[in-house]
Amino acid sequence: MSDILCVSCFAFLAGLLDAVVGGGGLIQLPALMIFFPKTDLATLFGTNKLSSIAGTSVAVWRYSLHVKLDWKTILPAAFSAFVFSYLGAKTVIFLSHVNLRPWILALLIVVAIYTFVRKDFGSLHAPHLTPGRQLALGLFVGAALGFYDGFFGPGTGSFLIFAFIGLFGFDFLNATASAKVLNAMTNLGAILCFAQSGNVLYSLALPMAVANVAGSLVGTRLAILKGSRFVRVLFLAVVSAIIFKLAYDYLKQSGN
Repeated sequence: MSDILCVSCFAFLAGLLDAVVGGGGLIQLPALMIFFPKTDLATLFGTNKLSSIAGTSVAVWRYSLHVKLDWKTILPAAFSAFVFSYLGAKTVIFLSHVNLRPWILALLIVVAIYTFVRKDFGSLHAPHLTPGRQLALGLFVGAALGFYDGFFGPGTGSFLIFAFIGLFGFDFLNATASAKVLNAMTNLGAILCFAQSGNVLYSLALPMAVANVAGSLVGTRLAILKGSRFVRVLFLAVVSAIIFKLAYDYLKQSGN
């Protein structure tokens, strides 16, 4: 029971962080691995996803009340993310994902440097694409990051935010709100796959989900009150933390 309480505390922190800039998996999934080391990795992935979708769904609801979302762009992208996340989760059950670490690490470093150098990045909400281009690009982004989230996961929320700012011209607050919609669908796609294969611990996932929702409520309130500048600073902090975490894991794995 104490282990469930501990991982639920981590789920609260993950929900708070994920609601603002993504990266909740950086906290929640390692906590599951630490407290339940003998549990199959696919089962921990499934349990993590079920907990995460609760907080992400609440974040979508909260943001939709305060941020005007571009549903014509977001919904097709979300559907694409759902389908490809399911396929990614199917893949992770059979294949190792260790070799992805250096590639993801390199991408995150580029994202962090670009965001840090471009001081105005994400400060202005100025969508600039035609509806047709937004639709096509949304489908592509949803497919690529949906598959990645189902298959591997760390940094998906941050990558989505970066994509909505860099490709679509959204500011940080609108990008975060839009990213949450896609993230909810990637979680749903992965959950369906993991649940079908019996890889979800419901007795653990449900209390974690409650804690994740509580954290998400706090996180969305902070983001809405503080605005894009606050989200930008936290975004850089989280991306940096993910970089260090992935680098540490990769070096540790290489040393063994």
